[in-house]
Amino acid sequence: SEPFAGSDVAALRTTAEDKGDHYLVNGQKKWITWAVHADFFTVACRTGGAGGKGVSMLLVDADSPGISLRRLKLQGNWLGGTCIVTFEDVKVPKNHIIGKVNEGFKPLMQNLNHERMVIAMQAIRQSRLCIQNAVEFARSRKTFGKPLISNQVIRHKIAEMARLTESCFSFAETLAFQLENGVKNEIAGSMALLKVMSSKTFELCAREASQIIGGSSYTREGKGQEVERLYREVRSYAIPGGSEEILMDFAMKASKL
Repeated sequence: SEPFAGSDVAALRTTAEDKGDHYLVNGQKKWITWAVHADFFTVACRTGGAGGKGVSMLLVDADSPGISLRRLKLQGNWLGGTCIVTFEDVKVPKNHIIGKVNEGFKPLMQNLNHERMVIAMQAIRQSRLCIQNAVEFARSRKTFGKPLISNQVIRHKIAEMARLTESCFSFAETLAFQLENGVKNEIAGSMALLKVMSSKTFELCAREASQIIGGSSYTREGKGQEVERLYREVRSYAIPGGSEEILMDFAMKASKL
């Protein structure tokens, strides 16, 4: 991702100019998770014309002169070390090219299946944490002389959270089996839908867990502090790896509708 190129990867502006025995890299990358801990960066750069056909992949030493990092203050995922990475006349040896020149866009796209699977599985786990917190609180909390969980409306909330979360997990298992057995490009549309389904489910679970726990989920301490944190992290699953809106449209294009 870059300041002006997120889900539209082919619009990236970072350049790698051929200087004979090395490339000279200039540009910015944004939303780079764990950047503060990186020893190397895998950088998509423009080495040719516009669009995907002019993109190459370079392996760049994070300690190279000309690289600077600025850590971003995020809504959630505070431990992610997410940064803006700036490249100013960074020299990269020619043998640090990954694959072939101007053919970096394809492997970049192929890796998206894996990235979206990882994001989806993380979202599913976060949804389960929401359910766990909601159930534990509802069992221990008493309202009007009886446990909160004895109210039908609360049980229905938990049932809906569980229904959607386990549906996501079953979908993920199906796609993981196909990936393990060599199916890749054919499931790109389904993988996009899994990622959308999982992030939307996480959002619902975070909301409903917060509703069940009440005011305690609005503080960064006490019984509701984990749900407070989870609610802040919903967007870090709904946007990265392709926003929900773009992925829905991509899935339909992959279906050739």
